[in-house]
Amino acid sequence: MAFTGSSLRIQGDDNLGSMLVGTVMRKVKSRTWKKQRYFKLQEDCMTIWYKSKKAGKPHSTFSVGDLEGVREGHQSEVLLSLADEFPPDRCFTLVFRGRRGNLDLVADSADEARSWVRGTRKLMESLESMGERERLDQWIGDWFKKADKNKDGRMNFKETQDLLRMMNVDMNEQHCHSLFTMADRSQTGTLLDEEFVLFYKMLTKRDDVMRVFQDFSGDGQKLSAADLEDFLREEQLEAEDAAGHAARIIETYEPSDAAKQLNAMTFDGFLMYLGSAEGSIQDPRWRGLFQDLDQPLCHYFISSSHNTYLMEDQLRGQSSVEGYIRALTRGCRCVEVDCWDGPNGEPIVYHGHTFTSKILFRDVVQAVDKYAFKASDYPVILSIENHCSVEQQRTMAQHLNHILGDALLRSPLEGKGLTGLPSPEELKGKILLKAKKIGGLEERVGGLTEDPLTGEVSDEDEAAEIDDEHSHRETFRRKTKKSKQHLSKELSDCVVYCKSVHFSGFKHSRLHQKFYEVSSFTESKARKQLRDAGGEFVLHNSRQLSRVYPSGFRTDSSNFSPQEMWNAGCQIVALNFQTAGEAMDLNDGLFRQNGGCGYILKPSFMRQPGGGFNPEAPQNRDSYLPQVLHIQVISGQQLPKVNIKEGSIVDPLVRVEIHGVPLDQGKQETRYIENNGFNPVWYDTLRFTIHTPELALVRFVVEDYDKTSRNDFVGQYTLPFCSLQQGYRHIHLLSRDGTRIPPASLFVHVRMTELA
Repeated sequence: MAFTGSSLRIQGDDNLGSMLVGTVMRKVKSRTWKKQRYFKLQEDCMTIWYKSKKAGKPHSTFSVGDLEGVREGHQSEVLLSLADEFPPDRCFTLVFRGRRGNLDLVADSADEARSWVRGTRKLMESLESMGERERLDQWIGDWFKKADKNKDGRMNFKETQDLLRMMNVDMNEQHCHSLFTMADRSQTGTLLDEEFVLFYKMLTKRDDVMRVFQDFSGDGQKLSAADLEDFLREEQLEAEDAAGHAARIIETYEPSDAAKQLNAMTFDGFLMYLGSAEGSIQDPRWRGLFQDLDQPLCHYFISSSHNTYLMEDQLRGQSSVEGYIRALTRGCRCVEVDCWDGPNGEPIVYHGHTFTSKILFRDVVQAVDKYAFKASDYPVILSIENHCSVEQQRTMAQHLNHILGDALLRSPLEGKGLTGLPSPEELKGKILLKAKKIGGLEERVGGLTEDPLTGEVSDEDEAAEIDDEHSHRETFRRKTKKSKQHLSKELSDCVVYCKSVHFSGFKHSRLHQKFYEVSSFTESKARKQLRDAGGEFVLHNSRQLSRVYPSGFRTDSSNFSPQEMWNAGCQIVALNFQTAGEAMDLNDGLFRQNGGCGYILKPSFMRQPGGGFNPEAPQNRDSYLPQVLHIQVISGQQLPKVNIKEGSIVDPLVRVEIHGVPLDQGKQETRYIENNGFNPVWYDTLRFTIHTPELALVRFVVEDYDKTSRNDFVGQYTLPFCSLQQGYRHIHLLSRDGTRIPPASLFVHVRMTELA
């Protein structure tokens, strides 16, 4: 049978057996919202079903593939608030990918909770270890079950037609019936699961890939090792050890043992190779750690979050420790903590002067301690916006020291001296504080001081920024802090390499600013500096760290484009991670490389004091070598349906965008294909000139064309220009939340040439 792989995985596994039987557990949303639900793993071992115990209530389902992780015990704010009511061994949290809310559950016994935790983790590991062929079989099986309305393990012609509409296929009845009849080898008028696989293969016949295969095949039936070498050299431009590479590809992707013995590759093997990570548009070598991480911190772009504590907008949104957990587990290396005086002497974190909810500073530090180095070993920067009294600042320092312990950097690295910023490698496993500081590193003295000393107000106080920039808008006026702020020595001493200072101009910085001093800019102030003195901004950022954050007017937690700030060499470009969209696609695209460690080495011309690079005039730099990018968008595969209206089929178009220096910004589109989201074919060629390849990102966007309203988003993928693989490549699309949507993909041909 075609879809029995899941049953093999559960044999002899008591945890999965228990999940298949089902369990009544409490679904918890707050201290007062605790309701019993019946949870059950479906027979496919990929779907979890749950519903209320009350008759007539609708049920819900989610896929194991939607899950990012399972946390045991009181590892969410909700379950932590119920610690006095439910013991930790009965509690667990299912964490979903993307921005979907978590599911907090309480089992009736520790054994039941343990079964669900272990069983779910096993299913997730099983899914993660699946090959491309297994994933596709799983996907086909899922569709078969959706279409088999009467659950008899067969599909009649009507069910098949309904399935095609669900799968985004608009096919005339005659052609559909012809494929159905060819697949119905049992001649029963229905398709068994093996016959449905045959039907699917006929439906998804890849004529586009077959054309390439036959161009290089000597006999039209297979690729000999020599044929495959020719393909790798001529099309994929992978000439190095082509013979050895061809042999490895055959060994890895060829499903036929007979073909392997002939040292040849069938069409199925060729298709498997092109659909693999090796055949994808991004060079796999860029995914692991490959960059030099021994240079000063200021030589890196650093993945950074703004208002990390917010889950929604900045006026009434929920503040949550979950914001820190999600950002850190995505590889974010700089998080923001907005601190205010709280009740009972405990500092709180929230968006000041708004109706956003409040969380304890202590809880934030505990979350940072637990999750800082889950995704990356490289240093985390806590960007503190300090509005607290001296007394509560001392409490902040106590929490930082007590909870973070040796992970908190309290003094300059031994043997480093005071000559420059240390490297990410030297700071591995360390947490740095970015905040105001009394004096400098040179003046560090031991002992406590009873009287608080004074320092300037935090330059990233958004209330002050709004008032400064928009004083004519009375509705947004807020009291601007003009007086000196009192700082506690205890908190000041926690600041080492990231002392927050006011920016007083590039000349002042060049003459007076110390290497460990960091200035913050609103997006509008950064744009002004970039516009007025782009070259000086780049030079400044070769010596100093700069932080850029969204305007206080972005009350909806929207984002600016980080690309324009990266063009100036700004390292800490802080974005609202909770808000999906183009800005976060660019951020994910840049930081997905280098092992997702959160640090990306800037191009050499942005690190050298005399680099002379100005993003407004990139052609004036040394080693200027513009490139021409040719992308032929050939086809799309199994694009997801975006309009839930019955009978609606996607009309897909592909837009390719270049994000880089102003001269490189551009976008071009294919035509749209009417009523075919399943296997649209374009063969449209787009051409771009790239003047600064080292800074450029390429974003592929698929949209559902609508002539009367705005196009609907279908999927996207973003990557650095320099990581593109040439030749015939697949692009595995991501959702708006940045999660995979298999098997949705694009098939393209990429070629780069030097500008003549």
